[in-house]
Amino acid sequence: MTSSPDRPPRRVVVVGNGMAATRLVEELVARRATDSMRITVLGDEPRPPYNRILLSAVLEGTHRPEALTLRDPEWYAEHGIDLRPGARVLEIERELKDVMLVDGTIIEYDALVLATGSIPTLPPIRGLVRMDGSLHEAVHAFRSLADCERLLRAVEPAAAGRRAVVVGGGLLGLQVARALGARGVATEIVEGGDHLLHQQLGPAAGQILRRDLVRLGVEVYTGARAVRMSDVDGRVALRLDTGPVLETDLVVLTAGGRPSTALARRAGLAVRRGVVVDDRLASVTDPDVHAIGDCAEHAGRVTGFVPPAWEQAGVLAGILCDEPVKYDGSRVVARLRATGLDVAVLGDPEREAAAGGQVVEMSNPVRGSHRRLVVRDGRIVAGALVGDLHRVGLITQHYDRQTVLGPSEPGDLLLAERAAAPVRLPDEAEICTCAGVTAGAIRACSSVDDARETTRATTGCGGCAPTVRQLVAERSRLTPEGVG
Repeated sequence: MTSSPDRPPRRVVVVGNGMAATRLVEELVARRATDSMRITVLGDEPRPPYNRILLSAVLEGTHRPEALTLRDPEWYAEHGIDLRPGARVLEIERELKDVMLVDGTIIEYDALVLATGSIPTLPPIRGLVRMDGSLHEAVHAFRSLADCERLLRAVEPAAAGRRAVVVGGGLLGLQVARALGARGVATEIVEGGDHLLHQQLGPAAGQILRRDLVRLGVEVYTGARAVRMSDVDGRVALRLDTGPVLETDLVVLTAGGRPSTALARRAGLAVRRGVVVDDRLASVTDPDVHAIGDCAEHAGRVTGFVPPAWEQAGVLAGILCDEPVKYDGSRVVARLRATGLDVAVLGDPEREAAAGGQVVEMSNPVRGSHRRLVVRDGRIVAGALVGDLHRVGLITQHYDRQTVLGPSEPGDLLLAERAAAPVRLPDEAEICTCAGVTAGAIRACSSVDDARETTRATTGCGGCAPTVRQLVAERSRLTPEGVG
């Protein structure tokens, strides 16, 4: 798509500078859209975009904060993109087709993209908020790098003597709990559901996950809600509605979040849970306003995961470049990134099972594994794997491609034992589910850094990093010295 000499560049303004917004800009650059567009990115945080999925790795100490940066300011400048970190949007004027920043700056647009993400919500715990409206100093959110750095300051240097309670037993809560435990902090999890990851897993899988956490030194309270905080002898006491009182130094909130839609609401856009968009990811109220990522609602669903946000970014880039594409929804694959815990969830297994899907299930509590596939018309429509992920790549391929399986194949996928010797992955095997990268694409790269730059593998949840290193090393062994 190139700009006509007598036609001004199309003004594209992106509100948000997270992972969805970054992927959108990358996709536009890959299409050479900067030849015909003037792209402005407005980021609320005063730093370059970074990988939020790996915040728990920073907390654990396995990654440095700077390693999370997705694109540095020089990259934006090199491609002629106006990146404005620390630029908060106050209002959208749809009739005038401009946005106003809090400092009064007006930026006009032809196409506006909302990628504002989600914001945490406070649970109803008395004492969480002080009389002056501020959070109790022992309470920590965990949504941003600034949150992570504040929590690190509270933990260090005497981590081994500290105690923490994580409120929320979802994916983020488990990652934070394991990261704190790895630093020597005595950690407990409070989860209101009957079992951990209750929105993704059934009771049997949740029980195995709980046992693994206890084995790793994390205490778990399920079916319990924190209702009151109070100060006791230099610590805080957190009372649960089931009776126990947990004394702790830190309370980390990971339960509860909602799409950030205040800006869209004030602009008069249709909002339910998220900004309501059509198959072109355009607001059903205004075709010149688009939404992607956590803040978008398509076909009555919001996602909250990175792979769908990246898929939406790729589709929207095509739409902005006048390609004949549309968004028809995403198949979600979520991986738990936590040391000593292996969990992968495909789609919504609980909902699909309740809707009449055929369930193929295998549980081995002794080994600590539980595997479940939900099949409809021979196709895998959802799944959950706990404790044994050695076939997750193949299962994910069948799920993504909607392969029609034979009657025995779903069971065979769960029964297959771990190979005694390494097996060469076929080129078409998907390695990075976040970015949809195959083994063949990785083999074409000269190094891990090259793979990260050219395919975006390892820039999502990071779960594919060991396999990427293995494939790059395999290529190095097969490539003659001095060649390629």
